[in-house]
Order: sequence, then structure tokens, then C-alpha cells
Amino acid sequence: MTKNEKQEIRAEVKRRRAEADPEKLHGDSLKIMERFTGLSVYRESGLLLAYVDAKREVETRLLMERAWEDGKTVAVPRVDGDGIMHYYMIESLRELEPGSFGIMEPKESCPLCKAEEGLMLMPGVAFDERCRRVGYGGGYYDRYLEKHPGLLHIALAFEFQIFPEVPSEPHDILPQMIVTERRILRPEGCV
Repeated sequence: MTKNEKQEIRAEVKRRRAEADPEKLHGDSLKIMERFTGLSVYRESGLLLAYVDAKREVETRLLMERAWEDGKTVAVPRVDGDGIMHYYMIESLRELEPGSFGIMEPKESCPLCKAEEGLMLMPGVAFDERCRRVGYGGGYYDRYLEKHPGLLHIALAFEFQIFPEVPSEPHDILPQMIVTERRILRPEGCV
């Protein structure tokens, strides 16, 4: 598959998101959260590295609220002036402000997360049943996971983001599991 095919998939998912009923997206986000929080890897982890949902993604803010209720530490990413993504710990959604690409990020006063073990939510535009992923094109998560291999990384997605096949490249780091409103996908040999 070519770079052009990735662009076509991104455009198709953008269209699907735009056409999706907001109430259904919210209801499906709740189903995904319940499925995800029922996983032993969630229950056993004290740290959730989450991204802040934007552009009609699965509502990770709900999941962050749940993680705090469950006594977990939450960290979210910010792309700093060096162009590198770092995670910072937050104790509430009030510690977020608009940042790069119009996405909410932790304020500069938030402490850097230095943990090498934890549970990371890995965003993506599209996935397939073998857990291959088409991201947003920046490579931030692949680079972060290369440097932090001890993190367990799971993607959350709506069923309309799952394709029969998506392009992947040798350097891509695949999610170890994908949780949708209807099922959990695991590549062979993973979690």
C-alpha cells in the first residue's frame, strides 16, 4: 500500500466521523470505556498515559475521569519546543490548555512523567484486524514507544475505524490490543 492509500483512508475516516451521530459516538465511547476498564491490564496498572480526544475520537476524557476515580495516576502528552512528545502528569482536566494542532495539552506547570512502565492509549485514524495502524502522520507515538519499550500500548477505536487491511511499514509500532464498542482485537502473541 502506498502513502496515497493512507491519505485515502484518513479522508474516509474523517468523513465517517463527520457523518456519525454524536449521541451514538458518546454511547459507543461509554461501551469502549467499560470494555477497557474491565481488562486485567487496566486494573493492574497504576499509571494511564492517555491522549486527549479531539475531532470526534473515542472520548478519552471519560476514561481519564474513571482512572482518577480508580486511584490511578494520569499523564497526557505535549509536543514541546524540541518537537518531541513528552508526557506530563495531570490531576484534573482543568490542567489542560489548547496546544499543538488545536489539541488540549497539559499546562507547562505540570510535572514530567518519567515512568517507564504503565498503560498507554495509542491514538490512530484507522486499524485492521491484525492491529496494524494508520496514525495521523507525525510519528510521535512510534518514536515515543521506541524510547519507552516497557509501556503496554492499547488503541481505542470505533468499529468504523476498523478496515480489512491498512498499510503498515516496518518501523510502525502496532498496538498490542484494540478495544472497540463491540470487540477486542489482539494480534497473535500479544497481551
